[in-house]
Amino acid sequence: MLASEDHLTRHSYYTATAPATPGYAALRGRADCDVCVVGGGLAGLSAALELRRAGLEVVLLEGRQVGWGASGRNGGQALSGLACDISVVQRQLGQEAARAIWDMTLEAVDLIGERCREFDIDCQWQPGYLAAAIGPRKARELHEWVQAMARDFGYEELQFIEGGAVRRWIDSPRYEALAYDPRGGHLHPLRYTQGLARAAAARGVRIHEASRARRLERGARPVLHTEQGAVHCRHVLLAGNVYLEDLEPRLARRIMPVGTFIAASAALGAARAESLIPSRAAVCDTQFVLDYFRLTADHRLLFGGRVSYSTIAPRRLAEAMRARMVGVFPQLADVAVEYSWGGYVDITMNRAPDFGRVEPNVYYLQGFSGHGLALSGLAGLLAAQAIAGNAARFDLFARLQHREFPGGAALRTPALVLAMSWYRLRDLLG
Repeated sequence: MLASEDHLTRHSYYTATAPATPGYAALRGRADCDVCVVGGGLAGLSAALELRRAGLEVVLLEGRQVGWGASGRNGGQALSGLACDISVVQRQLGQEAARAIWDMTLEAVDLIGERCREFDIDCQWQPGYLAAAIGPRKARELHEWVQAMARDFGYEELQFIEGGAVRRWIDSPRYEALAYDPRGGHLHPLRYTQGLARAAAARGVRIHEASRARRLERGARPVLHTEQGAVHCRHVLLAGNVYLEDLEPRLARRIMPVGTFIAASAALGAARAESLIPSRAAVCDTQFVLDYFRLTADHRLLFGGRVSYSTIAPRRLAEAMRARMVGVFPQLADVAVEYSWGGYVDITMNRAPDFGRVEPNVYYLQGFSGHGLALSGLAGLLAAQAIAGNAARFDLFARLQHREFPGGAALRTPALVLAMSWYRLRDLLG
């Protein structure tokens, strides 16, 4: 289903600006280990690092290259919270559990800085995040959210911005109000992912690229089969999200691959770039079908927002993304788009993350729903802790209930397209 994605990887700003890496050999023959991790993205690499820290032998299988998927092609925004509203967690698990999960999402953001320092990763980190509201109703909702986070979760770092002050933070006529979070930020995700891979390999994780896991043989000693080899292990961690495809059908039915697209402008120069977003914070609006953007280290505007719930990419991607960019910043009408790319994220029905086990010794992490740059790193840490014998925090997330998408593979995409059309209409009606 995702074989046509290659054309979306060719013009990635991240690939063009990440340092060259030596690569990792494909698996050939038999390998034995304590844990086999499937997926060379942030979740899998994070877990591999922590499993080695616990003294376990780890083999990591990646079907393409480290960071090829969402981990190396996303919007670069590292944010607290979940893709779903925290009320989804409150309704299912109660306030105490929701507070614990919220606090862990703050830990997820902090973990990025800790690992950059520990492993000497230059990922071009820039602190600051702005949530942006379009229209009076969204502005009221944003203000209520800021108040609720302070009242119910003890998070008092959010700053609500309205009126004339808005244009001093984002020079766009589009926004009614903002909420600034100094804890969030943004980075170059491919550089960060590659840095974690280097750290993992240096600590003894055996990474194999071009080694797609084709079949999982369950049992007390599971076996992962690739085209040219097999990994025999005691535990498995499935961290490939939509790229697992049919390796574990029970998981595939609980997530939907959604296409998301990004563009990077020509270099603007420092002064012009900072006139758009003086704080250089990451920005994301609060619409259900949203836009997000940020400045890069070399002073480009990186802009994402168009999505495809039908898995069909726009025919003229660069032009489509440039139109959205100029809609937010009309003063960029003379600026070209130099890079445009995309990929697929894995969303769940309720947009809450989906962590758990399909067998007592087969763990999985999926369903980040487009909000996984920070959370995926923490998820890997929690899975590693669970495999090593301390599952309390992993199991808190695993208590979240998820439903399969209705209609199976044939009908779930059309059904989702209709649902998203309704949410787009609701956004437009204000």
